[in-house]
Amino acid sequence: MPVLALLTLAVMVIALIDAITRRDDQVKHMPKFVWVFFIVLLPLIGSILWFTLGREYEQRSTPMSFGDPRRWQRDAQPTPPPAPRESRTTEQQIADLEREMHLADLEEQVRRRRAEDGSAG
Repeated sequence: MPVLALLTLAVMVIALIDAITRRDDQVKHMPKFVWVFFIVLLPLIGSILWFTLGREYEQRSTPMSFGDPRRWQRDAQPTPPPAPRESRTTEQQIADLEREMHLADLEEQVRRRRAEDGSAG
């Protein structure tokens, strides 16, 4: 018998917390204070009725699942293929890299000379 009383008390406390913390637009059929009074007055029946009739359940727009959620999107557009890169030969890419290295060396020389001029003056 004590197990049934503890179970009833636990269900009543959970129902009270849920009813009190709900927004008014999430409560159906009766005002929130009437539901709270009903849950306290008749703990087991009031709690069961609260969870079945009085509470507004949220409708999920997407199904719950494990894994990548993109596979469950019904209206998902296929990703466009990447834009084709302009075809450059290896020699052209190496020449570009050499130009970048040369420019970096020139910039470093300019920085060193400015630093020397600044410390000499």
